[in-house]
Amino acid sequence: MAQYDQATIATLEVIQRRVLWLATLMVHHANHIRPNADGTKVGGHQASSASMVTILTALYFHALRHGDRVAVKPHASPVFHAIQYLLGQLPRRYLATLREYGGLQAYPSRTKDPDPVDFSTGSVGLGAVAPAFAALAARYVATQFGTATSRRFIALVGDAELDEGSVWEAILDPALAGLEQLLWIVDLNRQSLDRVVPGIRAAQLKRLFAESGWHVLEAKYGTRLEALFGQPDGDRLRQRIDTMANEEYQALIRLPGAALRQRLIGDDQRLAALVAGVADDVLPEVVANLGGHDLATLLDTLAQADAAPRQPTIIFAYTIKGWGLPIAGHPLNHSQLLSDGQIEALRQRLDVDPADLWAGFPDDSPAGAWCRHAAARLYPAAATPAAAPDQARALAAALPETLDLPRQGLASTQESFGRALTRLADIPALARRIITTSPDVSVSTNLAGWINRMGVFAPHAEPDFESAEVYRLLRWQRGPTGQHLELGISEMNLFMALSMLGLSHELLGELLLPIGTVYDPFVCRGLDALIYGLYSGARFIVAGTPSGVTLAPEGGAHQSAVTPSLGMELPDLLSYEPCFALELGWALLEGLRQCCDRTAGRATYLRLSTRPIDQALLEPVIARLGLATLRQQVVQGGYRLIDRHDAAHAADAPVIQLAAAGAIIPEVLDAARILADEGVAVNVLNLTSPRQLYERWRAGAALDWLIPPDEAAAPIVTIHDAASHALAWLGSIHGAPLQALGVDRFGQSGARTALYRSHGIDADAIVAAGFAAADRALRR
Repeated sequence: MAQYDQATIATLEVIQRRVLWLATLMVHHANHIRPNADGTKVGGHQASSASMVTILTALYFHALRHGDRVAVKPHASPVFHAIQYLLGQLPRRYLATLREYGGLQAYPSRTKDPDPVDFSTGSVGLGAVAPAFAALAARYVATQFGTATSRRFIALVGDAELDEGSVWEAILDPALAGLEQLLWIVDLNRQSLDRVVPGIRAAQLKRLFAESGWHVLEAKYGTRLEALFGQPDGDRLRQRIDTMANEEYQALIRLPGAALRQRLIGDDQRLAALVAGVADDVLPEVVANLGGHDLATLLDTLAQADAAPRQPTIIFAYTIKGWGLPIAGHPLNHSQLLSDGQIEALRQRLDVDPADLWAGFPDDSPAGAWCRHAAARLYPAAATPAAAPDQARALAAALPETLDLPRQGLASTQESFGRALTRLADIPALARRIITTSPDVSVSTNLAGWINRMGVFAPHAEPDFESAEVYRLLRWQRGPTGQHLELGISEMNLFMALSMLGLSHELLGELLLPIGTVYDPFVCRGLDALIYGLYSGARFIVAGTPSGVTLAPEGGAHQSAVTPSLGMELPDLLSYEPCFALELGWALLEGLRQCCDRTAGRATYLRLSTRPIDQALLEPVIARLGLATLRQQVVQGGYRLIDRHDAAHAADAPVIQLAAAGAIIPEVLDAARILADEGVAVNVLNLTSPRQLYERWRAGAALDWLIPPDEAAAPIVTIHDAASHALAWLGSIHGAPLQALGVDRFGQSGARTALYRSHGIDADAIVAAGFAAADRALRR
């Protein structure tokens, strides 16, 4: 073990005591001092915060360097904010605003908190995984562009957090192998929300990580216990504690010294002799001297991690939940809060000035000087900024207004997506920044053309397997110049990869344009990670394809119905569901523009289909509107595919609107022709982005190009290969009567025509609904 001078340890000890106090006081103030008019529970996690105090103190005040990126365990947010305050990165006034609107968030948030948060955490398991995919993105950026502004990626993880499946999906993905910049530190306090974690778990976890290619370290016991272990018969004490059940250990350290001594030694006289020199009032503190609360042990372990082999590293830091507080080790301390009396006793023990409870350190004190030096190291004034804004502007300027995609013949939006990517590959300034990724569905989502041209990313060139048929057919070259990340079958990993690639501008200093594909029915599998990325401000494009019951023979389990609703409702997500190749190209380009806008841009979801569509159906609209106006209306959310004014109708003909999105458009056009032949004046509204239309309407903008004022009362029939409610809001624009057709139950295998008929979205059902709407129009 490395030796640290006493002055260093003493100063860090002073700092960590103040961190413990400030973190605990923040929660106390939020719950017991700040006015709470309606009595709603504020909450906070004093015990979970306390177990991380020493780890975070050792990191921020000693081990971290500029460029290190840290994901802080969600419940340790008060500790993080206390440290940022002491480092001068958080104004004092925010300390009293924990869980207050406009104040410090309940869990670290890179988009909501006022201090510098690298990774949002809160959804358990994802805070651990995010730095792993950020390290993967950094490896890609450094390989492609020569450097990345981030140095190491560190996740602080609760031991119970390792129960989450997202953790193991990431660890087992080959794409994350060998990430030497990655460090996880597990807060092994052996308690979750409502239970003490069985002791066997730690050994299992260490074995699993080692077998997964990680370098495994532990900070198990502190220097005081290690000193006892080094004495004659010290091995007996080590064995006694090692073999003790977690439940027994947690109960033991809460006993008074004399009672603890008796329980600890039992009838073992040699053990009694070993601890005889430790006074009763000190014995509980010595037995609780775990490595995760011993600064010298932690600093030494962190130094070992720095010197570790070129592989991801994990440190299991043994801690006590509630360390330093009167609720330490209590089995139900997860949400326990200290009373006023306990807070006052803690203040006296930590020697806090009662006249200045939020005090930092005097500038001329050793702790104050240490904080200044740590801040200068971590946040240097001359630090290299994130990617310059002109990088994003240059990329936006390189985007064409349109892509050369088919206007004749049959083509699906999924096929057109693949063609669009190959067109983008011909624009060097853009192509260099695009990276694609997919969870083992690259070929079946039409990424193969892009991959054949750009290759698959691997940190080192891999042998050419020309003799293997699969590689000969795909022609995939794997090496450092590749621009596709091939993931295993995990939608969670897909969205975490997109999220971190989509933050490359902020985290790594290089702007990437990430594009992912996933089977649309499985978007929901990765929903938690998708929401995480959106909440974190990531900008990317994801294509969900194929989709709907249009994917008829695949069966009900593979027929997505709710994804358009997600595209409508998730914050910071733009969504499009095109029908024609030109629409797809314009939507894709708009998604890339959103990626280039690092201030107001957002992620983009494209819902696509494998259904071949006759592209010539768009020609009458092009003739009527022109390509420029059509492009503008597609991007804005929709256009009139059929305008009733283009055909002759009786003056008193009932007017109706058929509004639809995506691959169902041919059925809508068939129905419109039948209705028109029967004397109904029909408009067909092709809604390329219901989300865009809804937002414009909510913002008070008129949608007159789609539904002009003289048609405000016209009944509407919405048709969607999705849940019928997704378009049902259209009737609210002008208070028009509306009938919503869609997919509101599980499908089954069968031909597309049979599925459409079964769900009432075929041409016959649309015609029937249209006649009913026309009757309503005549009665008005």
